[in-house]
Amino acid sequence: MAKFAPPTLAQHLCFSLYSTSLKMTQLYKPLLAPLNLTYPQYLVMVVLWQHQDLGVKDVAQHLQQDSGSITPLIKRLEAEGLLSRTRDPRDERNVILNLTPAGEAMREAGVRISQAIADGCSVSKPEYERMMADLEKLNQTLT
Repeated sequence: MAKFAPPTLAQHLCFSLYSTSLKMTQLYKPLLAPLNLTYPQYLVMVVLWQHQDLGVKDVAQHLQQDSGSITPLIKRLEAEGLLSRTRDPRDERNVILNLTPAGEAMREAGVRISQAIADGCSVSKPEYERMMADLEKLNQTLT
């Protein structure tokens, strides 16, 4: 009887995604340091550069996180003067987030960071689009 051999580490899709994610985060680290942002904080800023007047739950939904996970990030960004939190006048339970002028001023740096990451990945536009489509498909499948 043949003995079952589990897949090697290199054959695990989850490990490939995990190790690639770690490398991507490391690629961002020196680019975000001058902005005094962590990668998760940067993601919150990316959402707010795209959408103003969002509730905490909405930001969490965009990031595919729960609101409890992003609340500490939001509080730190508020303490840094990059965003403001206000109660929604229509629903006091909801907290609305808006960029401050300092947060808005970082938008241009965000564009430069995105370009630097694209350059650092050394992939063509068609390769990038294919990877994004494949990852989105996997994400939706796992949802």
